Amino acid sequence: MIERARRNYQQLLRRRTVRDYDSRPVPREVIEQCLLAAGTAPSGANQQPWHFAVISDPAIKHQIRIEAEEEERTFYNGRAPEEWLRALAPLGTDANKPFLDEAPLLIAIFAQKYGIDAQGERFSHYYVPESVGIATGFLISALHDAGLATLTHTPSPMGFLSKICGRPESEKPVILLVVGYPKPGCLVPVHGGIKKPLAAISSWL
Repeated sequence: MIERARRNYQQLLRRRTVRDYDSRPVPREVIEQCLLAAGTAPSGANQQPWHFAVISDPAIKHQIRIEAEEEERTFYNGRAPEEWLRALAPLGTDANKPFLDEAPLLIAIFAQKYGIDAQGERFSHYYVPESVGIATGFLISALHDAGLATLTHTPSPMGFLSKICGRPESEKPVILLVVGYPKPGCLVPVHGGIKKPLAAISSWL
């Protein structure tokens, strides 16, 4: 058990957020298996309140980039407080998001605020943010284990994703996950690999 736990930690320790992607396609079956892994996540009342819209069409990806960059320019040019911008500075991010065009796949992750039954009646979902967050973590881990890089992109607001992806009013977009292979020679910020030690993230009672 200890050896398996160590192997899993060492595997995840290699994961990095990547912003420079190669354009070569990713096999659909690989993504489908990773989505199935995400779907095994625990959720409130086992209602599984998530939807994953996988986007590979270049025109749709470009439309998403245009909309996302518009929101990002507003964020970087006034909406974001100075403290937030200082926190982002070591990562070297700005309003330009070429990876939204370059990466072979984008996965828009939607949280289902409520469900609709067979009679068309609305019913409540429980612990939606927590459930979708756990499923997203499962998905990122599965994609990494399959040999793919990811980036969790969260332009705010991102209501444009609902329209582009044709999703119902019951769903709210929460994350745009960029997926693919890193470009040859791709570099990532050293800052992103600095993780807090065990003593700083845990306690035993």
